[in-house]
Amino acid sequence: MRRHVLAAVLASALGLSACEDREVQATWTQASGSVALSRDDAFLYVVDSDNGVLAVVDTARREKVGEVKVGLLPERVAVGPDDTIYVSNRGARSVSVIRRGDWNEAARIAVGVEPVGLVVAPSGDTLYVVNSTSLETTRYGTLMAVDTRSLAVRWELPVGEEPRGIALAQGGKRALVTRFRQGDLVSVDLTDADRPRVVREKTDLYARANLGVDVMAPPSGLEPLPPSSGVAPRFHPRSMTSIAVTPDGERALATLTWAREDPLSPGGTPNTPPGGSLYGGGGPCNTGGVVAPGLATFDTETGAPRVDDLDQCRPPPDLPPDFPPSTIISPELTHPIQGPVAAVVDPTGLWAFVVNRETDNVAIIPTGRRSGSDLDASMGSTVRQLVRVGSGPTGIAMTRDGRRAYVYNAFDHTVTTLVSDGSSDTANVRTEGAPLPIAGDTLAPQEVAGRKLFFSALDSRMASTSVGASCASCHPDGREDGHVWGFPDGPRQTPSLAGRAMTQTSPFHWSGEFSTMRDFLDATVRERMGGTVLDGVMVAQLSDFIDVLPAPDNPHKREVLTEAQARGAEVFRKAACDACHEGAHFTNNAQADVGTFVTSGPLQDDPAVRKQGLNTPSLLGLARTAPYLHDGSAPSLKDRLLQGRETNRHGATAQLSDAEVDDLVEYLLTL
Repeated sequence: MRRHVLAAVLASALGLSACEDREVQATWTQASGSVALSRDDAFLYVVDSDNGVLAVVDTARREKVGEVKVGLLPERVAVGPDDTIYVSNRGARSVSVIRRGDWNEAARIAVGVEPVGLVVAPSGDTLYVVNSTSLETTRYGTLMAVDTRSLAVRWELPVGEEPRGIALAQGGKRALVTRFRQGDLVSVDLTDADRPRVVREKTDLYARANLGVDVMAPPSGLEPLPPSSGVAPRFHPRSMTSIAVTPDGERALATLTWAREDPLSPGGTPNTPPGGSLYGGGGPCNTGGVVAPGLATFDTETGAPRVDDLDQCRPPPDLPPDFPPSTIISPELTHPIQGPVAAVVDPTGLWAFVVNRETDNVAIIPTGRRSGSDLDASMGSTVRQLVRVGSGPTGIAMTRDGRRAYVYNAFDHTVTTLVSDGSSDTANVRTEGAPLPIAGDTLAPQEVAGRKLFFSALDSRMASTSVGASCASCHPDGREDGHVWGFPDGPRQTPSLAGRAMTQTSPFHWSGEFSTMRDFLDATVRERMGGTVLDGVMVAQLSDFIDVLPAPDNPHKREVLTEAQARGAEVFRKAACDACHEGAHFTNNAQADVGTFVTSGPLQDDPAVRKQGLNTPSLLGLARTAPYLHDGSAPSLKDRLLQGRETNRHGATAQLSDAEVDDLVEYLLTL
């Protein structure tokens, strides 16, 4: 079933005609992200996060016919076999339940912190919900099973830090859960309905994607190309969001980004002359930027990844090239691809539709081949077609015959309809009619404009089309990607911007070299991202949007401190932490050397920076921003406090007892 000859490909759906006899497994889902369809495709359900509503669209009439108020910041929607609709309310720790035809919230299920992914079992008796963290700790998120009849929680299972998306495989006997910052997959055995178990906590995705890095001892049978710098670049999977299972149930495709781990310089590599963009060049498989869109393939039975060696841009020797390239390369020089957040596979299993939020397009990619007369190999791309949609697309739903799809443009609050024109052997997918309005803006006009700038890798004022990076490429959702970048002044972890009143904490950057937000944004946009213009209006718009980014939900933050947290607040003062981390933002905005500079190894802090110290960061949101320090060397807060504890360079910590350190951690997690 996996092998698809070109003749069959040229007769596929949404462009070509569906394979009518292809078996579609019960776990194939026709939707991903913020939209879903009723079982008969009569109604389209659209989640609008800004307005906190589920909109109902009659697909035959192309008309909005209902609107349901749900919880705060709804994220995704799923439909059960009985046409019951479920919406994950990321900002309300809940899932809304809506019955078809009764466009009101029938019930609300209390779940974990920041629920995102959700899916209904093929039998319809269980709803699976992915919570970004548990209600007790941010150290791990959970997979939760809800009885759809009683709406009671059956069980809750830890599945690693910051999980996001979910898909079912093997007839519903296995759950595949994406881990957002780690860029990896967790496999959960659901065979015993009451006793789920994690059968694979992580995969070797990172190792397989970087096989060519170790030029001294390559894996058997692999002859890596000699890199010009002497060290092949490494790329880490990040921001793994959605996952889609093919109709035959054999493979799953997960959206992600690849982030470069090696030192950056203007132009992208150490051997490139100065003058180019810092984020340009040096991307995986010769892509334009150091952060690149990706699509990772996994076997659903084993959870094992099928991924390219990104240094050599080809599958490892033990894998045939029958899966999509792991890096998504645009077929158009002037229209990049960036920010994949949702994906579906059409009913034939031959085509993946990948929604890219930062470039306002949908990439249509073969799932089982890399060549053919319908693909243009001149750009090194296997994207069959790139379809423009509206601003900030966040979801896609496809009809069961595979001939029509709907994309939600979250920043425009509109739906774009995609159809096949059926005009030739390689018929194109096209948009049909004008985008359908779903809701209005709730943000102020300046904030609306700022969000579009923040998330755009397409606006030439913000980024070079060859670089294809946006602010959100490193700050997904305005937060952080968990990545440490090799900047010229040293290793620098991406800081979170959300809920930290960033514009009020100058100077900016880890080195504190920018005294104003305009200086900071100008350097980032023009010198790093390759943008061309950043005027006062754009600075004000970006600043206004950054200021309204909501802080991540925090299970450690309660109305009243626990006894341990209250003791920790006293320890915070005893250790003189408040000497530098003071005020409402927990920073005095001054430079300091707390003994964490990197002075050995391939990537060291610049001597000039070491002389002046690093800018004191805000402590707000610590619970959701691990790892810690500018170089990301402390995986937990306790690790940070114990690192160099005896020197008293980072607060008066030498005199603290182990119990006091534990209490201090408990307090810091509440900030």
